[in-house]
Amino acid sequence: MPRITYIDAAGTERTVEAQAGATVMEAAIRNGVPGIDAECGGACACATCHVYVDEAWVARVGEPGPMEEDMLDFASEVKPNSRLSCQIKLSDALDGLIVRTPAHQG
Repeated sequence: MPRITYIDAAGTERTVEAQAGATVMEAAIRNGVPGIDAECGGACACATCHVYVDEAWVARVGEPGPMEEDMLDFASEVKPNSRLSCQIKLSDALDGLIVRTPAHQG
């Protein structure tokens, strides 16, 4: 089971385990991680699950697709390592992934 560490804007860390095949957003919602609103439920139709992928993980997570890039235009404080957590599928290769949530969503 991949483990993901979510770090909020205040620096509080929460590490959760998730099923391979779930998304970073789904793992956050199932485990009550604050900072990910996920208003569209993972349909890539909003930007309320915006996260910053830790620099050490950017290459393994990969680049956003075209639809995700379009939705990131609606996110606050977008950075080069910004992703929508609903678009990051978990696998054993992402065990230990670290993401940070922004102070405010979309």
